[in-house]
Amino acid sequence: MKKHNFYAGPSILPQETIKSTAEAVLNFAGTGLSLLEVSHRGKEFQAVMDETTALFKELLDVPAGYEVVFLGGGASLQFCMVPFNILNKKAAYLNTGVWATKAQKEAKLFGEVVEVASSKDKNFCYIPKNYTVPADADYFHITTNNTIYGTELHKDPEVSVPLVADMSSDIFSRPIDISKYSIIYGGAQKNLAPAGVTFAIVKQDALGKVERAIPTMLDYRTHIDKGSMFNTPPCVAVFGALQTLRWLKAQGGVEEMMRRKVVKADILYSEIERNKLFKPTVTEVADRSYMNICFVMNEEYAELEKEFVEFATSKGMMGIKGHRSVGGFRASCYNALPVESVEALVAVMKEFEAKH
Repeated sequence: MKKHNFYAGPSILPQETIKSTAEAVLNFAGTGLSLLEVSHRGKEFQAVMDETTALFKELLDVPAGYEVVFLGGGASLQFCMVPFNILNKKAAYLNTGVWATKAQKEAKLFGEVVEVASSKDKNFCYIPKNYTVPADADYFHITTNNTIYGTELHKDPEVSVPLVADMSSDIFSRPIDISKYSIIYGGAQKNLAPAGVTFAIVKQDALGKVERAIPTMLDYRTHIDKGSMFNTPPCVAVFGALQTLRWLKAQGGVEEMMRRKVVKADILYSEIERNKLFKPTVTEVADRSYMNICFVMNEEYAELEKEFVEFATSKGMMGIKGHRSVGGFRASCYNALPVESVEALVAVMKEFEAKH
């Protein structure tokens, strides 16, 4: 039976990424050694890092004056690394979920934090609007996609202060105007690579302006100066990222990924709206995530939630159980998920409806 991977992260990767990485674990670049055991200082792995960085910049059209670095610690470490590097006195945060809340908490260790708006009042099921960002803020932080609640910012905000974004779960799913941002960061384990590597796109002239001393490993300049090679990078995850970036380019880049995600989301949201058993958790269509589609049972069928998870899993739908703070179901439709998997889930939903 074919398995359809809807896990929220770590999550589905292109088959090309999995196969190429597996081959490199056995024999990396014809060296006769495993990717797991070669020196990151060798010319073979340096070539991997160079190509990964170059493709990352090419696919996102990263302008001059920005650098891409690959780090450890996940997006969670970036929650403190960002303010460590660029928060002098005040930062503004848009609170749209658990990860935005955690980022905001870390920033408070470094200066004043203004929460410009929050959707916590309705369990983060919408994106706040009509808020004001303080003109004297050192930066404004957003979380573009919310994996737990199923909301997403689909456009780059227009603000008058430096912009910072956590794009862990929707990077490479749409074109981005990088020039509007000072820092974009994210964990790779949702749309890019195996867990273990974190990316950061950093505007160089945003750095070096804070008054505090920054520990060596938490200073973006350390990693920019050494081309992400100051210390041993997560080699396997970086290699996996390179394979995904090659796949992305061959598929048509972020423009094609955007086209595909809209098709997949339209198919699934349409079925959620049509099917008598289910309803979406995000009612405002403009705020709905393309990456993490969340839905629940209609109230009169609430007792069927566990049965549907078991039924869908028995049909090969993996990872559709919703996050514990929301309940219900979550279908994560990242770039590597084929439309056939969404169609298979829709067929299962229709079959379950007919059963009841």
